[in-house]
Amino acid sequence: MRIRLLALLCIALASCLPAQAEDATPIKIGVLKFGTVSWVLDTIQANGFDKAEGISLDIVPLASTQATAVGLQGGSLDLVATDWLWVSRERTSGGDFTFVPFTTALGAIMVPPDSPIKTLADLKGKTLGVAGGPLDKSWLLIVAYALRTANIDLRTETTQEFGAPPLLAERAKQGQIDAVLNFWPYAARLEAVEFTQLIGLEDVVRELGAKGEVAMVGYVFNADWAQRNPKAIDGFVRAAAKANELLATSDAEWERLKPVMSANDPSFTDATFEALRRRFREGIPERSVESEEADAKILYQFLRELGGPKLVGSGTELAPGTFWHGTEK
Repeated sequence: MRIRLLALLCIALASCLPAQAEDATPIKIGVLKFGTVSWVLDTIQANGFDKAEGISLDIVPLASTQATAVGLQGGSLDLVATDWLWVSRERTSGGDFTFVPFTTALGAIMVPPDSPIKTLADLKGKTLGVAGGPLDKSWLLIVAYALRTANIDLRTETTQEFGAPPLLAERAKQGQIDAVLNFWPYAARLEAVEFTQLIGLEDVVRELGAKGEVAMVGYVFNADWAQRNPKAIDGFVRAAAKANELLATSDAEWERLKPVMSANDPSFTDATFEALRRRFREGIPERSVESEEADAKILYQFLRELGGPKLVGSGTELAPGTFWHGTEK
């Protein structure tokens, strides 16, 4: 009798497992293979924050931001990480994408140890590496800042070398360029080899009128999909917030993440780890969506003025709905 009851109990338990798996709402997320978003997703999964929220993350590693955008536009992905400027441009063209802040960490101009460059004015006549292209957001905001604070047009008074972030970081280390404006993970890596920060984008956005640190990069998804799948998007936002809280407070969690961070990076050192952890923590968003959106509207006007339609499309202001304010109750 006991054996029969045990067998029935095992069958009952086994029958529950598929149901629980089916109850988890799947979210297909496209991420850059070695991007910092993957640290948050890894933290979510390793600590069961996804299961606690009734969601299941299907993570799709991709090689470029263009690939993530194509996947989102084509419907093969539910969520990607990109910037609110892309979202606004898409909405102006009829798209229905929307944005939740991921990080306020931005780029910085970094100079080598013992560099004679101490101010923006010292960049005159120098070669400046710029991650991305002539329409890169960080570059245009730095241009606006230099025009406003130092009456210098970096577009004409420096020689720019545009390129991929890792390539420019390496050229800076080899002394082949005088300074480099790079994305924050690469600025952190340069800091680890004793480069110093000439100016950070966090200071730039405040000078341009932002009331606080602005999240340029965030989680982006289709608003209609989110309204149809409130369990998925609300669960993901809560899970990401739990991951951020853990990463903000737990050194042990960062030690667990270290192999993920150092993958395929032979130059990774303890100093690199410390710089990346500190900058990531500093970039965890703390303000309301309304505050982020208000500052984005201010920065949008500088980007529109300097980048024109090639950057912002036909829009004259940040498109309504660019920032996600939650599912309708």
